[in-house]
Amino acid sequence: MTFESRVLATVRRIPPGRVATYGDVAEWAGTPRAARAVGNIMRGCRDASVPCHRVVAAGGRLGGYGGLEAMKRALLLAEGVPVAGARIREFEARRWAPRRARGR
Repeated sequence: MTFESRVLATVRRIPPGRVATYGDVAEWAGTPRAARAVGNIMRGCRDASVPCHRVVAAGGRLGGYGGLEAMKRALLLAEGVPVAGARIREFEARRWAPRRARGR
């Protein structure tokens, strides 16, 4: 399985109302320190089954979303994720982790 396919599979597991950072996804996909690569994969992803809007930058910043930050904000708000400006409010409470990783 390629890194890209592991990233996409990981992002598909993020439940509605939760978020993960690019770094989190890289770690769970088996390549820690590949956050930038995850961002590139998210930017190029056109598969509607992949909830790319649930992947955010470090510290709960929204990140780019292909220049459509307002769209990302709207999608997250529609799922009940509190957003203020360009940041997730209550970020740590909304941050998701698979049970077998880090145990959050």
